[in-house]
Amino acid sequence: MNRRADTPAPKAAAFTGYQKFVVGVLAFLQFTIILDFMIISPLGAIVMPALEITPQQFGLVVSSYAFSAGASGVLAAGFADRYDRKKILLFFYVGFILGTALCGLAQDFHVLLFARIVTGIFGGVIGSVVLAITTDLFALEQRGRVMGVVQTAFAASQILGLPAGLYLSTWWDWHAPFMLIVVIGAVVGVVIARYMRPVDRHVGLKQERSPFGHLRATVTDPRHLLAFCTTALLATGGYMLMPFGSAFTVNNLKIGMEHLPTIYLVTGIFTIFIGPVVGRASDRFGKFVLFTFGTMISIAMVLFYTHLGPTPLAEVIVINVLLFVGIFSRMIPAQALMTAIPEVTKRGAFNAISASLQQVSGGVAAVVAGSLVVQSASGELEHFPRLGYVVVASSLISLFLMYRIHRAIPERPVKL
Repeated sequence: MNRRADTPAPKAAAFTGYQKFVVGVLAFLQFTIILDFMIISPLGAIVMPALEITPQQFGLVVSSYAFSAGASGVLAAGFADRYDRKKILLFFYVGFILGTALCGLAQDFHVLLFARIVTGIFGGVIGSVVLAITTDLFALEQRGRVMGVVQTAFAASQILGLPAGLYLSTWWDWHAPFMLIVVIGAVVGVVIARYMRPVDRHVGLKQERSPFGHLRATVTDPRHLLAFCTTALLATGGYMLMPFGSAFTVNNLKIGMEHLPTIYLVTGIFTIFIGPVVGRASDRFGKFVLFTFGTMISIAMVLFYTHLGPTPLAEVIVINVLLFVGIFSRMIPAQALMTAIPEVTKRGAFNAISASLQQVSGGVAAVVAGSLVVQSASGELEHFPRLGYVVVASSLISLFLMYRIHRAIPERPVKL
């Protein structure tokens, strides 16, 4: 039953000391995962001549992570709720660290490709385990704030990790950033093993007898299907503009390559603050309310952005910041709200499949975007507004689907 409009909002439960520790550890863990995923692309100019590989081979190295991550999520879903989530997290995190170490030791194309596949197999599942742990340890009224902090890992990797990784690769060797991630990851892994408590409340509850039966029950649940469709649309809209962001900025907006780091740096700094603010707002005003706000901001900014011509640097920075306000205002409340859909015995499988869908949908979005946009002889991207229209359409459909999810989940905005 929905809360009466004249009933005062309840006071939000404060985080315990242990909960604050868990949030910090999970955010730091996500930082290593995202950094490992992002660092390979900017290293292309160094890796290709060093290993004497072609752009096509390097593209395969980059995409192999996403494909293996997508496959591993589905394969792991049947087993995701049968064990202590802490143990599952450590198992996949150790595999991720070993895969990253192999990247740092690779001396030819085939070893590097194998290393990225291994890293994707293990790293692709970790995000879903983080969501399952968050759902188990935090009430729905707290999850917006948790997601807001955890999502700052993206910004931190952009403004801290990438520059540090590029600096190390320039002054030492391209293997160095991967070894740095291994060192940081090893420390995080030890902290998790030593200080995180077991997350096993679901283990003693009744489940399907076989992993395949558990996977089938998770996939065929109508509520889950609604969430999976929403997740796919959110990923599709989000990934369509990203592959062409730098090319559009340089060739269409006429911003020099030397200014791209400034755009990423300033946007990343703002994003670090945007995430927690959005998380608190989603708990305070309601996750669907904030998702609707984020959708409206996103639609307006995408339509404006995709029709731009030559633009001053300061204006481009402001537009990028506003775009991320819209993106975070959709992503954070959506993730927090959808954590309430699966029952406790299916949270691991549900999140694993959702993570796989994000990977696959992102790849599909990149392919579709590439078919809609062409590059002129002068270098400008033509038909770029078409991407904006597709993103707007997917945003409106996802808003409708999120409304249906919202109607099925009792949610009480809280006073912070």
